[in-house]
Amino acid sequence: MSYLFLPNSLPRFPLRCRRLPTPPPTSTTKSLRAMHSTAPTLTPDTQQEDQAINYHNRTKHSLSSGYARGPRGLDWANQPNPFLRFLSSPSLSLPHPQLLPHDSPNYHSLFSSSCFPSPPSPLSVSSLSRLLYDSLSLSAWKTTGLSTWSLRVNPSSGNLHPTEAHVISLSPLQGSPFASPFIAHYSPKDHSLEIRASLPSSLLPPPSLLLLSLSSVFWREAWKYGERALRYCNYDVGHAIAAVAISAAALGWDARLLDGLSHDDLEAMIGVRHSYPPPPDELPSRPIRGNFPWIEAQHPDCVLLLFPAGAEPDVDYSALSSALRKFPSLEWLGKRNSLSKDHVCWDVIYRTAEAIKKPRAAAAHDERFSINPFHKSGLISEGLYQDFTIREVVRKRRSAVDMDGVHVMQRDTFYQILLHCLPSGELGSGEKQGKQYALPFRVLTWDAEVHAVLFVHSVTDLPKGLYFLVRNEGHLDALRRSMRTEFEWTKPDGCPDGLPLYRLARGDCQELAKQLSCHQDIASDGCFSLGMVAHFEPVLREKNAWMYPRLFWEAGVLGQVLYLEAHAVGISATGIGCYFDDAVHEVLCLKDLEFQSLYHFTVGGPVVDKRIMSLPAYPGPGIDA
Repeated sequence: MSYLFLPNSLPRFPLRCRRLPTPPPTSTTKSLRAMHSTAPTLTPDTQQEDQAINYHNRTKHSLSSGYARGPRGLDWANQPNPFLRFLSSPSLSLPHPQLLPHDSPNYHSLFSSSCFPSPPSPLSVSSLSRLLYDSLSLSAWKTTGLSTWSLRVNPSSGNLHPTEAHVISLSPLQGSPFASPFIAHYSPKDHSLEIRASLPSSLLPPPSLLLLSLSSVFWREAWKYGERALRYCNYDVGHAIAAVAISAAALGWDARLLDGLSHDDLEAMIGVRHSYPPPPDELPSRPIRGNFPWIEAQHPDCVLLLFPAGAEPDVDYSALSSALRKFPSLEWLGKRNSLSKDHVCWDVIYRTAEAIKKPRAAAAHDERFSINPFHKSGLISEGLYQDFTIREVVRKRRSAVDMDGVHVMQRDTFYQILLHCLPSGELGSGEKQGKQYALPFRVLTWDAEVHAVLFVHSVTDLPKGLYFLVRNEGHLDALRRSMRTEFEWTKPDGCPDGLPLYRLARGDCQELAKQLSCHQDIASDGCFSLGMVAHFEPVLREKNAWMYPRLFWEAGVLGQVLYLEAHAVGISATGIGCYFDDAVHEVLCLKDLEFQSLYHFTVGGPVVDKRIMSLPAYPGPGIDA
């Protein structure tokens, strides 16, 4: 039996860093090695992959060499406006949903039913309002002293909210004053749509239910976090994807990424083609301060198709892409507001963003649209959850600032939370986790690539120590081979049969968790914390650089589940973007780029700061919060 003894510093970690022998190379590993051993002349695809990998390595925080490059202090005079607006565009105010007792299904029904929790709602202004209200709107205002700030349903690194949303209605919207389909920017400040363009029906392929596009304003995160901001923006995209998928499910709608579209298609869809950024050879060669209006432009990330659960929409990517190429000729309405007077151009962000765009050639390989079968998730007992509706959970979600270090979680609650973190949900005998069948993971179009190493601090009848949740069991052999031979890899007592959770080592790892998460107490004072470990370089080499942001999206989706599960059982959670990347790898003995740590999280009893007053998200007609 292996025990985990805490070192005074990570380099003195007592378990020797030995790994299992590598098996004979398969055809896949041979091809990967061949990629690494090619002549100096690189293909464009390889250059893009290398740019993504170089960015990832460059933006690691390190115990020995310090933090990734960022601002030395916060330039409050140029803090970006958190609200993007399109001035002078027609506006459609969305009705605020009435918070009736049975207006939203019970939270646990998202996972415990063999189908979606509600029959499909018809597409209307009212249902669209509910979708956005429970996913991307404001959830509250906070005030203390002379400071007032807003919170949103979708979480964000540093509460900076780089993620913007656009609604593309492919058919006239019931209850809308606009007779034709349209493209609109969602304004969370006043819960309204800003109409950007009308869509002639002749431009569109056969209508589906709804498209929702997500984009990022990198400057909002870079203002505070510098070069690492690109990571945080993509966490936020993942959180937003999950938030939309959960809200859609409450309406009886399914959601699926339209990943067969290229980056150029996405730019055309929201009217930002050629507005961002300048060509790489025109970017500065180092971080530089100045007035760069293009820095505030949106970087398109993805688009979701929303459709009635159980339907099988026929998506013709070729026809949709052809239609989108005509969008630049539309009459685009409104001029975006300025977010800051001055900026800092962190050049590596924009070079990497260029390298990880999905080109048309890659999108052409994904032209077949498909929907995964629906699987419910494992449920130990409905009694483990508070009697909350979906709306109550998603709108009351908060990021804990501190954990109390006192709350003790029941073992079944811990197992229940992890069951809902599995991508495939409940499976039959002999089936393995990996396919994305369960809510909200089914919105993603690739097999699960993200796992979790857990630091268990305070769970009843579960020994403190290091545990590992394998979310794609096809990676199990590679994970065991890559990590310490001393690790136990044993199922803990009482672990449900369908939960691929393994104990690696026993021991108090509170100080270790704190040290790994940039010395933050919040990682040690909860019931458990975790680091998300992604299957990394092989994914980029086999699929291409455009998978780099998608790994962070998957981590964000998983993080959103952790947030909601924590609140549904009556406690709280917080995402942790600051951690020492390679120190995590050293603890596990991960020596190369096959697996990389991407995101940290902590779950436990929150400390409530009573000095902060909470105000309604939308105080009422005629009142500007």
